[in-house]
Amino acid sequence: MLANEYLFPRRLTRRDFIRLGALATTGLAATTRSSAAEAKSPVRLGSGHWTYTLDEQWGRLPPGMSYGLGCGVIVDSKDRVYVTSRSTNPCVAVFDRDGGLLETWSDDFAGKIGFSTAQVKDTAHCLYLSREGNAEFIYWTENVAGGKEGTPKIGARVYKTDLKGQILYQIGNVAREGSTSQKFDWTNPTDVAVAPNGDIYVVDGYGSQRVSHFDKNFKHIKTIGGRSPKTGPDADHGTFNTCHGIWINTLNQEPEAYIADRHNDRLEVFDLDLSYKRTLKGDVRNPCCFYQHQGHIYVPDLASRVTIFDAADKVVAQLGDGKSVPNGSMGVQQDVADANPDKFFAPHAMTVDSRGDFYVVEWVAFGRARKFKHTPQA
Repeated sequence: MLANEYLFPRRLTRRDFIRLGALATTGLAATTRSSAAEAKSPVRLGSGHWTYTLDEQWGRLPPGMSYGLGCGVIVDSKDRVYVTSRSTNPCVAVFDRDGGLLETWSDDFAGKIGFSTAQVKDTAHCLYLSREGNAEFIYWTENVAGGKEGTPKIGARVYKTDLKGQILYQIGNVAREGSTSQKFDWTNPTDVAVAPNGDIYVVDGYGSQRVSHFDKNFKHIKTIGGRSPKTGPDADHGTFNTCHGIWINTLNQEPEAYIADRHNDRLEVFDLDLSYKRTLKGDVRNPCCFYQHQGHIYVPDLASRVTIFDAADKVVAQLGDGKSVPNGSMGVQQDVADANPDKFFAPHAMTVDSRGDFYVVEWVAFGRARKFKHTPQA
């Protein structure tokens, strides 16, 4: 089989989606939400056009399953929402936009990527959905685990899969090189983005603080970056202090690479050749990653809020600021979170569906996967 056949396999068929959709009303019917919830005032964030209402039933798992630290969330063209967290059961949960649980991936998925479920849990991190022609793919970034006291180092890969989790290509800490795998010296990658021409960008945000650029066939083009010698929003441009997330912004005439320089509290902007252009600072704190939807860029700030920018880099909304809540932040307990449903504590990733509703997972022990419906007010 040619390499391109691995990179660009056929899209799931209509029959596949019909079969998957049927699961929501058959064997997994026990996961349906209770209709006896107490009547209470809706939980809203924001104001005016940027008003959102919490769907308190969305994202619930059946008994015996639970989220771990919230890692990644993406939505495909059918508004199927994929949630991954540091959990062995499930490693991945797939919901429809109304909250019906379509699939859970654990043992079978772990086997496809050559891991146990415990190893998936230990290395789970961000997801990126790539639309390439008429097909859709998922890019996964793995953190590093092990490597101490004689245990083998695992993780430090970026891999591309189809929508069923079957690896098509992998790069990084691979066992051996071949037509669908290559070695690359990442120390702890955190996110990936794909440009309109198919070029691929990866940030090594928990490790070397480097940003690497590849062509659509994973041929290395360029690497920039390194750790900032000084920290803060005025750190040297092109150096980073946790370059955690990356996105190719296509809102303007020329696409640009946005990098979430998390612990420098800023966004660094580059052209697609990774030449520095400008810095956005003052409006973000601990930015994690990005999502683009209908003329805007959404940024989950790990320091307790979600920020929305327009195409001119102007802030149009900041939502759910939970920084001042007692016992908040990444160590927040479930009871504190439940008592403050209109607040975020550690948003790690987010996505937006076709109707403008957004989904967030948080870097807290119980994942806190939630949906907020877009409910603009006059």
